[in-house]
Amino acid sequence: MWEDFINALNNFIRNKTRTFLSLLGVIIGVASVIVITSIGSSSTKKVADTFGSAGLDMVSISSGGMWRRRSAVTIQFNETFRTNLFDNVEDIKQIWYKNSVNSTVTYGETSSSVNCSAVETGYLEALAMQLEEGGRFFNVTDNEEGTQKIILNHDTAISFFPDGNAVGKKILVVISKVAFSFEVIGVLKEQTTGMENAASYIPIGFYDKKVRPNSPAETVMVQAVSKEKTTGMVDKIKEYCTSLTGTDTSVNVMTMQTMIDQISSITSTLATMLSAIAAISLLVGGIGIMNIMIVTVTERRQEIGIRKALGASPADIRQQFLVESASITLIGGFFGIIAGILISLAVEYVQKQAYVINVKACIIAFVFSVFVGIFFGLNPASRAAKLDPVIALSGE
Repeated sequence: MWEDFINALNNFIRNKTRTFLSLLGVIIGVASVIVITSIGSSSTKKVADTFGSAGLDMVSISSGGMWRRRSAVTIQFNETFRTNLFDNVEDIKQIWYKNSVNSTVTYGETSSSVNCSAVETGYLEALAMQLEEGGRFFNVTDNEEGTQKIILNHDTAISFFPDGNAVGKKILVVISKVAFSFEVIGVLKEQTTGMENAASYIPIGFYDKKVRPNSPAETVMVQAVSKEKTTGMVDKIKEYCTSLTGTDTSVNVMTMQTMIDQISSITSTLATMLSAIAAISLLVGGIGIMNIMIVTVTERRQEIGIRKALGASPADIRQQFLVESASITLIGGFFGIIAGILISLAVEYVQKQAYVINVKACIIAFVFSVFVGIFFGLNPASRAAKLDPVIALSGE
């Protein structure tokens, strides 16, 4: 077999143009599969990195969506619900209430519409958010008295305070057409937790007293005693809420891990579909290889006749041409992997995200390319093996 491989390489060298065209289809097919799967893996990693590890022990509860029946019983996220949730669901460490409002922030000549979250004391700390030097989080007094204090995220602070001296400054915040003066007490460091991406935060006590007095919360954030307990706690929360309303659409229960899994699943599915489409080019390349091998068998009839006359069996002839066909796709698969990795690196460099090579996809694409060579080379090899040596030597 090694001698057949060497002979195949010599034949490729003698027919450079034909060999290059045969290789091209395989290289494009393998490279396409690797590029698509690598970009899919990189996108999945980017999603995980974007959400981060903080907040994996958090569960978000919000009112049911558009499919909820109008006559269905609704759940009010008030103190009674908080107490009952603690009593009826295991593995809860803490429960926070949260509301969101649209606001317009003005400082000097700069004005911008930003989303604002009204949160309870300790909530931001539970999400492992960090403050830039000189700032502080909300304390119990801020929440109880509803003080007009505000915490800005990194990007919002930069847009209003390019010099970085935001803490201690007064800004004008318009909520529901009413203007309030807020003191900036902290700026969040540039970070991502996945469950929180508001531009600014105010005490929920202020929201309850000045924005919508005595209104229930829009969102409930539940922290599990550990990350491992989160999945089980989701099912228990759903069961409890269903028991209150008689329907399983009364609330939406979501975890950060669920969001990561859903996005990753969509990305993987798209990558698989596109890879299957890209693999079609490998089949097209295989058809091209079969045509080339049929031509090769025709051109080398006398060589086949001589080998048979010297004692080569049909199996030897079949092996010779199968090895030659497989060698084309083996070499094409090798260069396809290199091309796919280089193209993927270029794409990831342009997109400025971490590159993740999908080793499994590389192996599958390479093995599939060799299989294509063997499959489409089988017919020409069989033709060569069946040639009558007398007819082959006569050149007819």
